[in-house]
Amino acid sequence: MVIQPWDATILPEIEKAINKSDIGINPQSDGKVIRLNFPTPTEERRKELVKGLYKKSENAKVQIRTIRRDAIDVFKDQKKKSEITEDDLKLLETDIQKLTDVKIKKIDDITANKEKDILEV
Repeated sequence: MVIQPWDATILPEIEKAINKSDIGINPQSDGKVIRLNFPTPTEERRKELVKGLYKKSENAKVQIRTIRRDAIDVFKDQKKKSEITEDDLKLLETDIQKLTDVKIKKIDDITANKEKDILEV
């Protein structure tokens, strides 16, 4: 892969970002472009990629759960202020949980498909 930015002065920053990303690729720069050589992944590297995939998947699920908690907290505050009823709160909590479950299932499906792609030889 060749990376040729419009502004050659940012090449060092791009190179640093690639090194910092911990993807196992060493960029080679000639001052105008950066070349990335992607070797065929070994079985060990594929397993590392799957581990990283599961970490990112779990982080996404945690973020979704945090959003769910924050949303429910907002509605609980509205309930305390008598802006919504107890029934409304329960209905909203149920709807938020259903949406959360759908999104987490989607993450699980994407993760399973990507794992299959990574491990395919």
